[in-house]
Parts: sequence; structure tokens; C-alpha cells
Amino acid sequence: MMSTQPKVSILVVCFNHAKFLRQCLDSVIAQKTNHPFEILIADDASTDGTQDIIKEYHARYPDLITTVLLHEKGYGDYGKSNCISIEKEARGTYLNILEGDDYWIDENKLQLQIDLLDQHPETVLCFHNALITYDDGSLPSHEVNPIDQKDHLTAADLISETEVWFMATTSVMYRNGILYPFPDWFYKSKSGDIPRYILLTKRGDIRYLNRTMSVYRRHSAGVSYTDHKHDAGFLWNRIEMYENIDKELNFVYHAKIQKNIARYYLMMANSKQYNGHWYWERYYALKSLQLSKPNSKEHIKEVVAAHIIPHSIMKRYAFIKGKILG
Repeated sequence: MMSTQPKVSILVVCFNHAKFLRQCLDSVIAQKTNHPFEILIADDASTDGTQDIIKEYHARYPDLITTVLLHEKGYGDYGKSNCISIEKEARGTYLNILEGDDYWIDENKLQLQIDLLDQHPETVLCFHNALITYDDGSLPSHEVNPIDQKDHLTAADLISETEVWFMATTSVMYRNGILYPFPDWFYKSKSGDIPRYILLTKRGDIRYLNRTMSVYRRHSAGVSYTDHKHDAGFLWNRIEMYENIDKELNFVYHAKIQKNIARYYLMMANSKQYNGHWYWERYYALKSLQLSKPNSKEHIKEVVAAHIIPHSIMKRYAFIKGKILG
């Protein structure tokens, strides 16, 4: 067991990552730093041999891998509770979360982020560029952040009329010990990253390092592929999360958050539970229009045509219009 106080705790969270985990752990072990760091691993009841790999690495690097949690029963909440379970054990000044199917590609990543946070005590979180790769080859690899990515950000940059995502989990380092206790609503959210970053910005700002130092892997078993945006349960959870974020930020960004919530109500109208249901599809479509207060007549017409007027009437209208124009 490591006796020296670690500067950074790397939280490796796993679920059925046997195919990728060795590359992930090797990329962490290869880091060159001026400070000690520790690796903590939590597994969410994997069934593919992931836990055997964790045991193997723990036996090989007992002084570096200080904590291992092998859960026998999965939490079933997109890995968030698995992450929280290991986060509580972290001793480092700073924290990194790394999912077991991702990895780092720059051996100086940790030291560069340590230096930045040490030099800017007002900064609670820093991130860098990351490469997204697609295991199925469906898309070419590309970077998360654009050339003109802002290098100094606040809570305002995390709030928009749509869902904001520009910080790959593989790239984020943040200060330990300033989030506890989490508010009750945090535990109910299926998303961990979005509310975590919002809560952090209540305590300081964010800085960006313009350097590509990690890989975010997209594959069919990954968490990003399980965001069921056609499922009412997932959508209700997102709506509740943004309503709580609105309260958490004292409604400073209320207009933008309402428009974002409106998007989820429109998705609700399209969900597998409510699309085609005469009453509820129309109710959620109208709720979306009410919250979004659209300025565009075209947007109103589009929603009305898609969800308010019965589809049979719209088909008949399109047929008659075609005959007239034809």
C-alpha cells in the first residue's frame, strides 16, 4: 500500500471492458510525473473477465493500484454509482476519471494538468483535447475540441439551449474534496459528468489545455451507445436533472435551460412509449412549444404537422396538395 500522499488519484471505472482494459491501465502506468499518483479501480459486476484482469494488475502493481472494488451486483445506472463508490476512497489532491475502455496517449498528461491546477488555485477543473475513435469504423477518428476552443470557461459555457458536451471524461482533472456532500438530486441523475461539472463551476473556473492527450473510444457496448433518447424513462430523468440544475444555479440561466428542457419534451412526443398515443404525443409536443417559446413560425408549423394534427389528415392534405400542384 502506498504510504506517500498521492498528488493525483486516477479512478478507473469498468464494466465489461476486458477487451480494452490492459491498454487503459498500461497508459496510466506509463505516466511520467514529478509527483506520486495512485490508481483506484471499481468494476460494476462485469461478466467478461474484466475482474480477472483487475486482479492481475493489482498483483503486479500493489503499490500503485491502492484500491480495488469488485462489485458483485451491478448498479445499473450508467456507471455513475460505481464511480462514486471509488471516488470516496481517493486520497489525491486532484482526481481523474478514466473509463476502462478509454486510454491516454501522452505520457506527460498528468504532469501538465497538475502544473496548470497548481498555478491557478481559482481553477477547479482543467481538460484537454481528446481523440474520438469508432471501433466499428462507422466514422473516421476526430478530435473533440475545435481549433478555436476557449481556454478559460465558467458555468455560463456549460449552459445552452441544447445539451453541451465538449469535455471528454478521459481529459478531465479536477480538485478533490470540494463536491461533497453531493445534493440529493445528483444521485438520481443518470448522467454523472454533466451535473458534476456544473457543481464544480460553482466553486471556480475551468481551463483548457490545447493538446490531444487521450482517446475516447466509441463502441457498441459503451455507455454513450446506451443513452436511450427514444425511451421515456431516460428522457424524464434528463428533464428532472435540468430542472434541478436550474434551481442549483439560482435560475440565472432559466431561459436557456427551459429551451433545453423543451427539446426533451419534444423527444418525449417521439418516444417509443408515447409516439402514436393520441393524447400524450400531442400533450408533450404542446408542452415543448410552451417552454421553447419559438420565434420561428416554421418551427411551430413543423411541430404541429408532426404531432398535433392527426397523421391521417396530414397524409390526406399532402395527397390533395400534390394533386392540385401536379
